[in-house]
Amino acid sequence: MLQKLPKLFLLLLGALFIINILQAHFTELIFDEAYYWYYAKNIAWGYFDHPPMVAWLIRLSSVFFNGELGVRFMSCLLSVITVILLWLMIDDSKKKSFIVPFFVVVFSTTLLNLYGFFTLPDTPLLFFTALFLWVYKRFIEKPTVILSLSLGIVMAALMYSKYHAVLVIVFVLLSNLKLLRNRFAWLAVLVALLCYSPHFLWLYEHDFISIKYHLFDRPNQAYSFEKFTGGYFLNLMALFGFVFPLAYYILYKTKPQDLFKKALVFLTYGVLIFFFFSSFSKRVQTQWVIVISIPMILLVFNFIIDHERLRKWVVGLGVVNIIVLFYARAALINHHLIPIYYESHGNKEWVSRLAYEVSDAPVVFENSYRNAPMYEFYSGKKAISLNNINYRQNQYSIDDAEASVQHQKVFYVSQYVKKPGLTYPRIDGTIYYGEYIDNFESFRRLQFIVDEEIVYDLEKTYTMKVYNPYNVDISLKKLRYGVAFMNNYKEVRDVRKMHAEPLDKTILLLKSNDTLNFTFKLPKTKLEHPKYIQLGISENGLHYGINGDKIKLK
Repeated sequence: MLQKLPKLFLLLLGALFIINILQAHFTELIFDEAYYWYYAKNIAWGYFDHPPMVAWLIRLSSVFFNGELGVRFMSCLLSVITVILLWLMIDDSKKKSFIVPFFVVVFSTTLLNLYGFFTLPDTPLLFFTALFLWVYKRFIEKPTVILSLSLGIVMAALMYSKYHAVLVIVFVLLSNLKLLRNRFAWLAVLVALLCYSPHFLWLYEHDFISIKYHLFDRPNQAYSFEKFTGGYFLNLMALFGFVFPLAYYILYKTKPQDLFKKALVFLTYGVLIFFFFSSFSKRVQTQWVIVISIPMILLVFNFIIDHERLRKWVVGLGVVNIIVLFYARAALINHHLIPIYYESHGNKEWVSRLAYEVSDAPVVFENSYRNAPMYEFYSGKKAISLNNINYRQNQYSIDDAEASVQHQKVFYVSQYVKKPGLTYPRIDGTIYYGEYIDNFESFRRLQFIVDEEIVYDLEKTYTMKVYNPYNVDISLKKLRYGVAFMNNYKEVRDVRKMHAEPLDKTILLLKSNDTLNFTFKLPKTKLEHPKYIQLGISENGLHYGINGDKIKLK
């Protein structure tokens, strides 16, 4: 395959790879990358926030390198393969005369540029979208069993990358409904389901916690045109930088003349329309629509091959994009180049300072799945996030992180509660507070089970069960109970102490792997019209944990 590529193409591709490798090496991790590095420490078929592909890539990268490259190497490699796949999907015989414009279009696409070295779930999503379209193109030309198997495996890989991948598959299918009568297409679906079944099993074993979080438990906000729909349109502009008006003009002018181009158009419009309607109920993040970068690069380049004037404008504005992006890339490494601090700045510094102060003591970060893995990555020392009722669950809520620090002397770090112990500033001016706890003990896996409807009635007594999944009995004297009151958007607005006691008042222990029946009353809240509540348990004076589902008040 590489032998058929033009020399200029290979030269520019090699330059792109070297640039990304250098960028990956010299840029400190961003917080999400550190979090996914934490995923990769324990390879599994699923994780709290995402399917496992990003963790698998990081684990594979760590085979070849240490440090930042041990997180990002596979991203650099996949990015150049993505470029090759894009080139191979262009059939125009004149394309070899426009290699430089092709690379300008590719390299000026903003997030595709950044994900050329960052390792995030969208990194494999982009690669497998390109691979999926490449296999699909061959499939619709002449379907075979081999192509069916390949298509099924790639569809599964797409879904292992990010749940948004379902949009890629669905909109390509909608562009060619004849596939519903194609036995080779059904074989591909069967293969995809078989390959994806380990993740389905993982979801089942974890009570579909990822799906529940993304669909039902994420906090939201009241609709604001500026933040929601207006912000969505700004994201669409940011996706292509200065080229954006020409890119969307080309999309509008493109008239599909074959099934493959029809798939590209359906995929692009489908994602755009889907998230446009989503913007009326939630804030749409830029990376949610990044997948349209793949079909749009193909549509834009195919169009400008035959439109010289437009080609000059696209290349000219694309070069401006590239200049800005190169400066932004340099600023990711050196924070002195911009007046703000990005999350790739100063992490080694604050980690080094804190690690020196606490020596070998494990660090427990209150409500920070971002700081905990960053500290562990750069210090090589144990850290976890302990999540409370004001925050959200994450991977630290479902793995063995809590158990790894029990009954040890730990350093407890909080951004929110000022403590008399050590304080340390971050490069952005944020102050964190910490103190030592000699015998740390937490029970964040205790679980409330409420089977009856709840109304906000201060006089009404309710019953609930508390399940103890630990292999030790827990003294009730160590536990206190609280409730978070939430608005209609599931945002915590008030947290109050709640009176709860066992039905049998003679019971002093919550037995291991057993449940205990309690009665409780809701306390008064300052929130005028609470819509949801969440119950929590405070152990040994810690803040209330997340010990149950959000409950809608009737």
